[in-house]
Amino acid sequence: MADHDVIVIGAGFTGLTAATDLMAAGLDVIVVEARNRVGGRVESEYLSNGTRIDTGGQFLCRDMTHLLETAERHGAHTVFSYVDGEQSYRPAIPHEQGDAIWDGLEQLRERMRSVDLTDPAFTGLTVGQWIDRQTDMSSDVTASFRRLVKGLWCRAPEDVALAYLVSNDRRITNIYPELEMFLGDTMHALADRLAAGLGDRLRLSAPATSITIMEDEVEVDVEGRALTAGHVIIAVPPVMARRIEISPPLPAKLGRALAAWEPGCAIKLQIGYRTPFWRDKGLSGSVMWSDPQGIYACDASHDDYFGIVVFLGGPLASEWHKQPQGELANFVTAELGAALGGSGHEPVSVCIRDWVNDAWSDGAYSDVITDLEATDAEAVLLEGLPRLRFACSELSPSFPGYIEGAIVAGKQAAKSIPRRRE
Repeated sequence: MADHDVIVIGAGFTGLTAATDLMAAGLDVIVVEARNRVGGRVESEYLSNGTRIDTGGQFLCRDMTHLLETAERHGAHTVFSYVDGEQSYRPAIPHEQGDAIWDGLEQLRERMRSVDLTDPAFTGLTVGQWIDRQTDMSSDVTASFRRLVKGLWCRAPEDVALAYLVSNDRRITNIYPELEMFLGDTMHALADRLAAGLGDRLRLSAPATSITIMEDEVEVDVEGRALTAGHVIIAVPPVMARRIEISPPLPAKLGRALAAWEPGCAIKLQIGYRTPFWRDKGLSGSVMWSDPQGIYACDASHDDYFGIVVFLGGPLASEWHKQPQGELANFVTAELGAALGGSGHEPVSVCIRDWVNDAWSDGAYSDVITDLEATDAEAVLLEGLPRLRFACSELSPSFPGYIEGAIVAGKQAAKSIPRRRE
């Protein structure tokens, strides 16, 4: 007889949500997590003054109802991002020009979403190739779209399959800005609270190395110890899921679907200051770079912490991953000084989290499909096997790549597990 009803591999928001829902349904669940913490690509760090800041996933908006409900249920308080004032551009351009580029970018993004993926004209294209075909758009707009892909999906447009990005972006349906809010006591603290509800059902520093699928149960090897269950949910990104040895080998179609993905490349910086000096200049703290591409900044201040969060994505993050972090800090603070003036180059704290080649996620914010022929990879992974389910934000029917998507994916996975027969 199996040790448990379900083994969940991974304690990010997907795994925590799936386990919570399954336990509420009366199933015997155990969660194994390779890291020594929960949260997956959500994590935090304490500054020297005791302030806790998110170094991973952080933001949400009112459209992300499952995440908001989870935060409310666990007593987390939301903070609205500071958005009053003007946006800054690097290199500097007139605001009217910036607004025109943004309007064109939104039009181009909507055009991409409306692509008919059954049309052979779009078969086997990368996003970069599709952009090259948009010759009726100004070079400023198409360059801005390339920047968007690098910054949001964290890969070069030449890497990403058009069919994947169209499908992915159609599921990002927010009306409110996606950086509208964050949690004052960190998103990672919310993950901790979810985990607390699991009690001794959660095991940290316990990487799953192999899975053996048998007729009546599944065996998971966790650091040399065999655990058995009726079902297993692999609640980690596809790139990490394929590192787990599975026997017998996955059917060829499922193996190809798992191999279709590559990790995003992202670096996140939190730059703290003594005061929000940019507000005195009528600036919002939001900075948009057209050169280099793949960098964005916004105000992340709350309570007594005054700071700017800076995101680097795609090839830019890959390049800075190879450089000393001190040089990156100098580059970013110099850029903030040029964009915001005042004391931008004089921070009181600098926190850098490099997610490129991360040991247990291999990247951020999410994996992306780079195999141009893998048009059904997500559907194949969601189908899984009778005793084996794949679940992660990447596969979510809504807000893929976001924490909201991770929660939805966890709920979806939990519903796919048969309940006990009385």
